Order: sequence, then C-alpha cells, then structure tokens
Amino acid sequence: MAEVLKVAVGAEDDGGLLSDRIRNALTDEIASGALVAGSALEEQLLADRFGASRTPVREALRQLVVSGLVEVRGRRGLVVARMTPERIMDMFETSAEVEAMCVRLATYRMTPLERSHLIELHEGSLAMVEANDVDAYDAFNREFHECIYRATHNSFLAEQAQDVRSRLSAFRRTQLRQGDRIRKSRDEHDAIMQAIAEGDGETAARRMRAHMLNAASALRRYIDDRLG
Repeated sequence: MAEVLKVAVGAEDDGGLLSDRIRNALTDEIASGALVAGSALEEQLLADRFGASRTPVREALRQLVVSGLVEVRGRRGLVVARMTPERIMDMFETSAEVEAMCVRLATYRMTPLERSHLIELHEGSLAMVEANDVDAYDAFNREFHECIYRATHNSFLAEQAQDVRSRLSAFRRTQLRQGDRIRKSRDEHDAIMQAIAEGDGETAARRMRAHMLNAASALRRYIDDRLG
C-alpha cells in the first residue's frame, strides 16, 4: 500500500497540492482502519515514505489535527486519534439531521443565482463520475453541500453544519471509494436537486437525510471490505 500511495503523491512542485495528497492518503488509511488508533506519525518517516520534504508532511499533519483524526499525545508526539465505528456512525446520523435542516431551509430561501450555481455544480459532476475521479468529486461534493449551507441564509446554522462536516470530511471522502458509491452519490444529488427545483423542502430534506445515511452505510462496507 505504501508504494501505491507514494506514486499517487507525485512531484513536490505542486506545493500545497502535495500536502493535500499526503493528507488524503493518510485519511484513507485512518478511515479504513489501516492506520489504527495510537499509531505514531513521525514527520521524517512519512517524508521518506512519500518522497517529500518535511514541509508538506507537516502541513498535512496539521490539517489532520484540525479535523480530529490526529492528536498530540505528550512525548509520543502525533498519533492517530481513537475513533470507533460506533462514534463515526453517530456523527453521520447527526450530520444527516443537520444537512436535512439546511436543505429544507435552502429550498425555500435560495436566490435564483444560488440555484443556478448549484445546478451548474451538479451538472459538472457528471464528468467526474464518468472518470471515477474520487478526488475531484470529493472537492465538488464539499462545494455542493457548502452552497446549500450558504443558501439557508442562516449564518449560525451554516457554521454548525460546516463544523460537523469538517469532523466527518475524511470519512465522507473515503466512502466514495466503496463500489459504485460515487455514481450513487450523484444520483442521490439528482433527486435532491429535483425536489429543490419543485420547491418541496420536505422532500428535499428526506432525500438529503437518506443521502447521508447511505454514505454512512457505504463507509461501513468499505471498512469491512478492507479489514476482511
């Protein structure tokens, strides 16, 4: 696995992109259980593994600390945080309710310009699905949901939704690797967009809740498959 991830990182000329690739590689391993809780993460060893300098590795680790996947533990330095499958599922359940609330309000409150931008984002994601480009789809998916948060025109709710999303970002990305989840995710977005277009906030909320719970189920299957 280390060799595959090392190839995926590529050249260091990318600057910030390199730290993102290292972060994504590590989040996949943490989310799948390949890197277990308590595993030490040493800058130099990771730099050697990914063929990078310590600077992008340090930035990647900083982002993982912010997301809660990595923690500082005294003299041991940085280690993988303990995150049980039950805890992850609880977080997805909470996120499902928050996201449902957001899309319900957004359906009734979004401006024509916001709706147009959301449609453009959704339409542009088809090429990512056809190419099975998980990284591109993950970036799109983040923007898609954040557009819905903003369209609630409730800054406090948007902040809370973003906080919950940040805690789950690694797992939401990793679940896209399970089977044909990336295509199903887009199909679910399509159903949500249809409800938004019809001005049916309640249906949009139900579909968003199901979308999030489907993502949780995909993540559980992905973890089970990886761990045998």
